[in-house]
Amino acid sequence: MAQTVLGSISLGYQILWNQLRQFAGVQLFIEPDGAGVIDAVRLLGALKELWSAQGPTLLLSVQAPQLFCDILENGPADAPWIEVRENWLADPAIARRVHLAHQRGLKLIWRGEPGQRPSAALARCFERTMVTLTPEEALSGLRVSLHKHNGTTAASAPRSKSPVVAGQIYEAVASRVLIEHCLDQQDAWGVAGWPMEDVLHGYRNQPIPPSHLAIVKLVEAVEADESMDAIERLLSEEPVLAYRFMRYANSAGLSLRSEIESLRHGLMILGYSVLKTWLLEQLPHAASDPNLQPIRMALVIRARVMEHLLDAGEEDALRREIYMCGLFAQIDLLLGEPLGTALQRLPLPERINAALLGHSGPYVPYLEMATALESSNTQATRVLCDLHRMNLEEVNRALLRTLSHASPQPAKGLLLV
Repeated sequence: MAQTVLGSISLGYQILWNQLRQFAGVQLFIEPDGAGVIDAVRLLGALKELWSAQGPTLLLSVQAPQLFCDILENGPADAPWIEVRENWLADPAIARRVHLAHQRGLKLIWRGEPGQRPSAALARCFERTMVTLTPEEALSGLRVSLHKHNGTTAASAPRSKSPVVAGQIYEAVASRVLIEHCLDQQDAWGVAGWPMEDVLHGYRNQPIPPSHLAIVKLVEAVEADESMDAIERLLSEEPVLAYRFMRYANSAGLSLRSEIESLRHGLMILGYSVLKTWLLEQLPHAASDPNLQPIRMALVIRARVMEHLLDAGEEDALRREIYMCGLFAQIDLLLGEPLGTALQRLPLPERINAALLGHSGPYVPYLEMATALESSNTQATRVLCDLHRMNLEEVNRALLRTLSHASPQPAKGLLLV
């Protein structure tokens, strides 16, 4: 059987977050699997077929120079954004291809090492730049941010200018304050990755509250009498709220005759009226910190990737189970306690406990793969495919299906006041 184009590449990804802390784009790392030549036209066609028209912006970061050049030469004007590495531009042939691709209307994104910027001769070829700040530039940005936050006047402030430029993308931003400076003060187009550790450090020794926006969405959905599927989907998109709901549904106060092992089961047993009452009780204690949203969304995306990897078909219970396995894989970070302690409070299926606590059982391959895909290290994907006998094309299709439908839906705003 001939190898397909999606079976000939390894993928990884990084999320691009915008000012609203929403899923604005995906940086998709692409590396040929072996020494064979990849047909760039077929690859772009496969990506277009799988990527939703309503999906987030797609940025292709091609790891192989030959495939990169082929995409530059053959990509249509409506192709995804294409990363151009600064170190490759030293080759005159590649620089010429970049000029020609720009003239044909391709959207090119410059990317360099910390402190680098595109040369004046090539700068006009790029839609945006993807910048990594040096430690000195990061410190300068933090100082400007501090002056703005404290309301320092221009006359009294030190003569400093932020290195962060509006409309560009910033990568490897390690602190919450610098993220806020990039997105909120300097109007950067987005940031690649998220400083999870620094954001969570601000909540150290205390559990993360559930999202105010997520509760609002659920209450609105209940009041609109939306389907059980829609309610379950919204609840499953907030890890802390889903965890709390599972604890509530299994609490002694409800005196239910059987244990609740899934969100769906809990919703069916409790009903909309009890759910709404419980949600409104959660609302006063919810969090509106937007910097927590990328952390929650990253866990949701991992769970969705696992769900698509399993391809359970009509087995809805199995699909829900592996999704919950991914959703709760790092719930300890949000609850501020060891994972074992957190999971002991829930009557989870044994396969979930085995994967998360014992690193054993049937869900481990999917958890390992979903985690490995969250990186530019595409070699790890190939290793896991060989180790767990997973089909590379199916892994790539599962990832692309997940990411292309990852854009969140806003709340209607009825309870936002």
